[in-house]
This record gives sequence, structure tokens and C-alpha cells, in this order.
Amino acid sequence: MKKVKRTLGMMALAATTVLTVSCKDVNKNEPAAPMSNEMHQESMDDKDDMAMNDNQDAKAEAILNDYFNLKDALVGDDNDKAKELGNTLAQSLKSFDASNYSDNETSELNDIIEDATEHAEHISESDIKHQREHFKILSKDVTDMVAITGTKTKLYEQFCPMYDGGTAWLSKEENVLNPYYGSSMLRCGKVQREIN
Repeated sequence: MKKVKRTLGMMALAATTVLTVSCKDVNKNEPAAPMSNEMHQESMDDKDDMAMNDNQDAKAEAILNDYFNLKDALVGDDNDKAKELGNTLAQSLKSFDASNYSDNETSELNDIIEDATEHAEHISESDIKHQREHFKILSKDVTDMVAITGTKTKLYEQFCPMYDGGTAWLSKEENVLNPYYGSSMLRCGKVQREIN
């Protein structure tokens, strides 16, 4: 799973590097390099067919809520708050039990949760620059999780072409507030797709 993630990440990085898009170019109605999750796209589209029990649904929503709080701390350039919220998210991730999903989904969710927990823990111990590096991978993990678990909340996958060759994150709001640059380039990015 980790090799697949690295390969997909490298392919996405190569594609966005070739495009070399700036924020101003993105705002001129040019399409951003999509950071699609090909492995989970069918799951995202077919999530209505998945059965979830209420307890797991609530735990998945709690993970999302903790993720959004962490994102907001990074948007606000608040290193200490991000440390605290990284720890909170790590605990929520550890309490998630994927056993109610299919065997394949359970295996994939366990890999995703393990990786996401590691990044959340690093965020809880790091300076803000390093937190943002881990948040990039954490965002992909949370997007992968949502592709399997689904969500009742309308989400926006947003994309910044400037950070690390192009990087996506999830938001509950359509309005772009960039967690990778905070106040230095708060509005850099655009909505690349809606989820739900």
C-alpha cells in the first residue's frame, strides 16, 4: 500500500511539475492538475452502495472533524494549536475500527489509518514547516479514507499548484484558505472537485 501511495505521489508530482502552473494561471480558468485518487474513485462514486453502522460512521466523521480543526490551525499559522490537534487526530484515528467493512476495505483502511496516525503524531511534535509537510500526506490518507467510508458532509477537495509541486486538501467550505502557506498565500488554490 505504501509503495502504491509513493508511486501515485511521484506520478502526480511529475505531472504537476511538467505543468508548472502558478496560482495566477490557475485563476484564469485553466484546469489544475487533478490529484485524483484512481484506486478509490469507484468507491467514492459507489459509496451509496456501502453499508456502514452508525458507530463507525460517527468515528469516521470525528476523524474528519479533527482533520478540519487541524487544517484550520495550519491556515492560522498556529504551530502550538496544530501540535495539540495533531495529537487529538492521532487518538481519533487509533479508535477507528475498520472490521465492519469488506475484507479488502478493512485491509486498505487499516493501512490508511496506520499511515495517517503516523503523520498526525509527527504533526504533534513538529515545527509548522514540518507539520505542513506531514499534512500533505495526511490529507491524501484522509481523502482515501473518505473514498471508502463515505461522509454525510459535503466536502471540497482543494488544490494548490504552488506547494511542493501541487498539493490537495479537504475542506468543508468552498472558500479557499490554504493550510500550506497560511497568511503568506492564504487564497492560493482552487476547488478541484466536490465530494458528496
